[in-house]
Amino acid sequence: MATTTNGHSSKMAAHSYSTKGQNGNTSPSLSHGNLADQLNDLERRKYVKGAKLGSGQYADVFSAHLISDPTQLVAIKKIKVGPEVAEWGISHDSLREIKYLQELHHPNIIRLHAVFSTKNQNLNLVLEQLPQGDLLKLIQDVEHIHYGAPDIKAWMVMLCRAVHYCHANFVLHRDIKPNNLLIAANGEIKLADFGLARSFADPFVPMTYNTITKWYRPPELYYQANFYSGAVDVWSSACVFAELILRRPFLAAMPDTDMNMVGMISKMIGTPTEDNWPGVSKLKGYVPVEKADVVPVKTKAEWEGMFRSVGSSGVDMLMGMFKLDPKKRLTMDGVLRHEWWTTMPKPSRLEDLPKKGGGLETMGDDLKRRGGELPNGRGDKLARKLNFG
Repeated sequence: MATTTNGHSSKMAAHSYSTKGQNGNTSPSLSHGNLADQLNDLERRKYVKGAKLGSGQYADVFSAHLISDPTQLVAIKKIKVGPEVAEWGISHDSLREIKYLQELHHPNIIRLHAVFSTKNQNLNLVLEQLPQGDLLKLIQDVEHIHYGAPDIKAWMVMLCRAVHYCHANFVLHRDIKPNNLLIAANGEIKLADFGLARSFADPFVPMTYNTITKWYRPPELYYQANFYSGAVDVWSSACVFAELILRRPFLAAMPDTDMNMVGMISKMIGTPTEDNWPGVSKLKGYVPVEKADVVPVKTKAEWEGMFRSVGSSGVDMLMGMFKLDPKKRLTMDGVLRHEWWTTMPKPSRLEDLPKKGGGLETMGDDLKRRGGELPNGRGDKLARKLNFG
């Protein structure tokens, strides 16, 4: 199968036809499969595959370039054949990623150039090459990478614009986290990994609550809500915002069981109750909390004590994104209209944003994983740092 960024499969062009020779006999027809295979091979031969950037159970990632123009660099994500292929021909994650990347075109969303398959049925996604790594590497390199409020504002506005565009097209990303925010050569943030994305155009269709990497998952999903909105992505974006400021995950419990994660949310933000979230007790996963154990919702003064570097208006926006009740949480449209963006300091220019080397290997490492996974060892490192015993 070969597809291009206009979303049309090359198979659509593969109509069978026959021709008559001079003697009037019909020559063998060119089958759908033969033409599709030829078009697929044409797409595959456009690229020269280079070094392997990353390898995992789900996918291998390679650097590559156009054979017609070696200066046009791309990354090829080879998705390995899994057990789902026997029934569906393609894994659900892969299907989602291809579908939404073909539909969504935005400066802050990774670009899918083409798709082709190989003889062993592995799917190959041709993606734009993003050589500056990801946001997680910048956050973690406290010793060498120094940044401030102007840089955070620049990164956040790019993330929020990408998510707003997804929501405007009725798509939930459902896996927003720093290592899914890749960085282009010019410093632009690109939202990647749409393997857990899905449409929310029909509000009456139930959705799974077992989605979004746990440290970035909102409380309604821990309470097993089957109907939710873009508020889940707003919460995840708030987690990224907080992590940029603190330079560590804001809501990380170890081990990250659902019970521990709800406890962490209660500790850092406040305990979800009927008072601050009307209707929460009706969610099937809700567990009542003894009155003596209820943690009051944090005041703005307490938030400012943790996040003072972004100023009062930045804290106000963060609090709005972290509302426990998803109906009261800021929408992404509301986030982009917040006054924080117009207060000083101004966002950094792209060319002034901090950058870190080794980006291609980071991109390969990020793209090789399935959605919803933490980078290898990240939880272990955090546990040692925070001394959970």
